[in-house]
Amino acid sequence: MPQDSQAPAPPLSAQKAAWRFAKTTEAGSQSLPESFASIKLPAANTSWFKRFLAFVGPGYMVSVGYMDPGNWATDLQGGAQFGYTLLAVIMLSNLMAILLQALSVRLGIATGRDLAQACRDHFPPVINIVLWLACELAIIACDLAEVIGTAVALQLLFGIPLLGGTIISVLDAFLVLFLMNRGFRYLEAFVIVLLSIIAICFGVQIVAAAPPVAEVLKGFIPSPEIMTNSHMLYIAIGIIGATVMPHNLYLHSSIVQTRAFEHTVSGRREAIRWATWDSSIALVLALFINAAILIVAASAFHTTGHQNVAEIEDAYRLLSPVLGLGIASTLFAVALLAAGTNSTVTGTLAGQIIMEGFLRLKIPHWLQRLLTRGLAIIPVIVVTALYGNKGVGELLMLSQVILSMQLPFAVIPLILFVSDRQKMGELVISRKTTIFAWGMAALILVLNFKLLYDTIL
Repeated sequence: MPQDSQAPAPPLSAQKAAWRFAKTTEAGSQSLPESFASIKLPAANTSWFKRFLAFVGPGYMVSVGYMDPGNWATDLQGGAQFGYTLLAVIMLSNLMAILLQALSVRLGIATGRDLAQACRDHFPPVINIVLWLACELAIIACDLAEVIGTAVALQLLFGIPLLGGTIISVLDAFLVLFLMNRGFRYLEAFVIVLLSIIAICFGVQIVAAAPPVAEVLKGFIPSPEIMTNSHMLYIAIGIIGATVMPHNLYLHSSIVQTRAFEHTVSGRREAIRWATWDSSIALVLALFINAAILIVAASAFHTTGHQNVAEIEDAYRLLSPVLGLGIASTLFAVALLAAGTNSTVTGTLAGQIIMEGFLRLKIPHWLQRLLTRGLAIIPVIVVTALYGNKGVGELLMLSQVILSMQLPFAVIPLILFVSDRQKMGELVISRKTTIFAWGMAALILVLNFKLLYDTIL
């Protein structure tokens, strides 16, 4: 063997690494092929603001998952029972989300693969099946929250029974398909409008609640009681599960590829920078909304003798009289309906991305969505028939804990990929970021094991 054949290979450039990574599967297997690189970017000599605006959208679509009806259940219980204490958990989970979504952006742009495709390319079939099943379970749990949230909102606003609202929620699938057919920018615009409605509704309620600023700020400081109080920890883990959505990591690594950025090192760097700013700003909005839900619950219920408020219906009934604002309850229900409808977008796209990425299975989008929504509707119908509204509320809380338990199955592969220089080339994350990311993954694992231990005992 020639002497130079054993010399270490030179580091791969980002472009070559991405090409090598993508070549492991058949040519042309793009993530979301109907929208891939469909959004053109302004010329390089235009202002930075116009360049940034061209990347705005995917972050807000991802942020939808961080303020879906599942968040409402955990935030309401946390605020009503423990006041402002769990604001620290909301802030921590949002900081975790900002980092994880930034890593997801980097993976998609640097390699040209979404997380599901990357897993299929580089893991054995057995591990891929486990990861796929875990992610499908997470989507069903998230869809469960969307179904319950939409059905409850329809009941509160229009008096439609829960079972009827559950069936009506199936129509959300066709709304998403209609918007997708118009173009990806229409879908993003729809999401941003509904997010604005949610933010306005809670902005009004925060003003009406007039919470004590000192107590709110104190709530953002972590308390040791969170780890020692098993019930508080259960809700805290539910908040993390409701905030850091595992399927959003698959979704984000795909939809950032809808931009037609240059496939050069500098082009990818610019795309990563603007897409990261997009998601970080959007997740700050999610932090505001999640914190607002808990603050309103703490101000309206915890200090007025209504600490046992755990159901969305109870919160709706009490908000107006407690806050002294007649429209407060209506705003609450309108925001809930907007959140439930909006969350359908992420569930639909994530389900398509995961099925195509892991299984290379392409089925009509309407059929894929109806299958996922059908699996979520069945437990809602059964629990509603047997236990009524109270059982549905407990099912909603359980779905968020299930989501938290699925987090490691998405977080660990993501960190493995973005910290691997052979896959990422020059766009690999730094050693400091790698250490921080693995520390965050370890925290998620510890919290999950603690939850399992307490539940079993």
